[in-house]
Amino acid sequence: MDVRSTSTASPPGTTGYPTRPPLRRFLSDCYEQFRSDNSGAVADYIPELKRADPAHFGISLVTIDGHIYEVGDSAVPFTIQSVSKAFVFALALEMVGEARVSATIGVEPSGEAFNSIRLTNDNRPFNPMVNAGAIACSGLIYEVEGKGAFERIRAKLSQFAGRELGVDDAVHASETATGNRNRAIAWLLRNYAVLPDDVDAVLDVYFRQCAILVTARDLAVMAATLANRGINPVTGVQVITPHIVARTLSVMTSSGMYDYAGEWTYRVGIPAKSGVGGGIVAALPSQMGLGTFSPLLDDHFNSVRGLKVCEALSARFDLHMLNRNADVRTSIMADYDIYGISSRRSRQPHEQQILDERHSDIRVLELVGAMNFGTIDYVTRKLTGEPPNAPLLIIDFRRVPDITAAGAELFGETLTALGDGGVTTIVSGVERSSTLWQAISERTADARRLRCFTLLDDAIEWAEDQVIYRHGGFTDVKESSHLHEQALLAELGEDEIAAIVKLSTTRRYEPGQRIIGAGEPASSLFFLQSGMVSVKLPSGVRLASLGPGMEFGEMAILEQSRSADVFADTPVTCLELPLDSFADYRRLHPETSLKIMRNLAAILARRLVAANAKVDLLSAY
Repeated sequence: MDVRSTSTASPPGTTGYPTRPPLRRFLSDCYEQFRSDNSGAVADYIPELKRADPAHFGISLVTIDGHIYEVGDSAVPFTIQSVSKAFVFALALEMVGEARVSATIGVEPSGEAFNSIRLTNDNRPFNPMVNAGAIACSGLIYEVEGKGAFERIRAKLSQFAGRELGVDDAVHASETATGNRNRAIAWLLRNYAVLPDDVDAVLDVYFRQCAILVTARDLAVMAATLANRGINPVTGVQVITPHIVARTLSVMTSSGMYDYAGEWTYRVGIPAKSGVGGGIVAALPSQMGLGTFSPLLDDHFNSVRGLKVCEALSARFDLHMLNRNADVRTSIMADYDIYGISSRRSRQPHEQQILDERHSDIRVLELVGAMNFGTIDYVTRKLTGEPPNAPLLIIDFRRVPDITAAGAELFGETLTALGDGGVTTIVSGVERSSTLWQAISERTADARRLRCFTLLDDAIEWAEDQVIYRHGGFTDVKESSHLHEQALLAELGEDEIAAIVKLSTTRRYEPGQRIIGAGEPASSLFFLQSGMVSVKLPSGVRLASLGPGMEFGEMAILEQSRSADVFADTPVTCLELPLDSFADYRRLHPETSLKIMRNLAAILARRLVAANAKVDLLSAY
């Protein structure tokens, strides 16, 4: 067994001190305990990977102050394979920006194998940790760098590792010769315009990045760079920004361990990524980075011995990221205004213009973890420091399990001071009957000034209403009886509008009445003339709130059955257009039909842009 560390043994003549630090002893014990586990098998779907020595087993751990522990075969090179996906994703974010990456690749776990030939409903890869998403990341970099794309990737990964990394040409050739499944994925992506025309060139970039040679020590340094807010703790180089680190670690947490990701998060709770070459990289923010290497893989294509090391380390030292509160800075999960992150309430154009111009009037602070004296002190300093707060402040507690008495005392005093200073505070994520709300409200001088919402979206909607009201947006509220104002009917002529009115029937509904039921035949669409409606899933989750001048049920043009419920929130008046009658009109007037379909495409595109904007910001935390 080879055990190395940058620290030195006790000086000669000293007594009473161990010659090895406790963590180094623990890693050595893990090596001895798990090296005899010969379960699993070496990856063989890439022929060259079958040549790996199943006895190899290396462990390295790097702290954020640059201390390196190494045990076993930590210096043996192997190909990085899918571990590269996390770092290439970070590079893509850096090169083309979050908006472009989010528009191309999702961030949801797929629940399927890493090489699944399946995309989301909007024809995007599920996330950058599966092959489809990783190929798309390589494609984004290729669009910027062209033939220099791979060299850009190799250079960035070398920065993460703190040394120049090479490539295993034999593995690259083997992957190229046998990578037909990845070719199928790539051409599927090209079909939906996710990849550029030069598909083979993008694939070569992807195959080469997977064949980059690393060691367990390299992986530990790369992980420690992520843990250290993007600064390589060995070289001191700022490799990537903290903003991108947060997004990278987020996706690693949810999707980094193939279809074992949920179990991994439950058992280990450290953002990680594995590869079929036998490597695992794990980064615990503000503490350490871990790299392991053992080519024997389980049924999920994760290293058997590597998994055991990670589980043992997390369990022994209580490193689960959701079971710690050592760094008060982690208590703020997100801090943002509402630019691009609007509520589900659809707005009329003049209202949306006010929100676009005054987005900084609403500040949202999302908290996470148990709130105690230290964390609340940190939060209150953020709220009472410079620059001054926005006039509307939303503090979201949905990820906060409890608050201590000391924390509630500090928080109540802060909310009182904010209220005295003219800030309207809205608390979301709590029920008024909850002990958490009672603890907050009882310690606020005038709790009547606080607003409380169970859902963050409801809180944002209420705050938006306040901004619109304060800036004159509701001074000219009127019913929208003219169909010219309907987005679905934009640019239709008077005769076309009149024909649609003639085919429609006026309907009225009382508050709480269901207008459309999920699963019902999609036989008509509605133009809302007055009142408010809510679009909800059968589970009760609200998808949107609509007001006068807007349409609903418009997906009936494309679908045969309703996918959501629509309820009247207030007294509602609308026009119902039966599709059977409309179909006859469309056959006689195809030019009108074309205008409506174009308008529908524009509506759906705006919804997708809004959804991507939310993913771009919120999913990163």
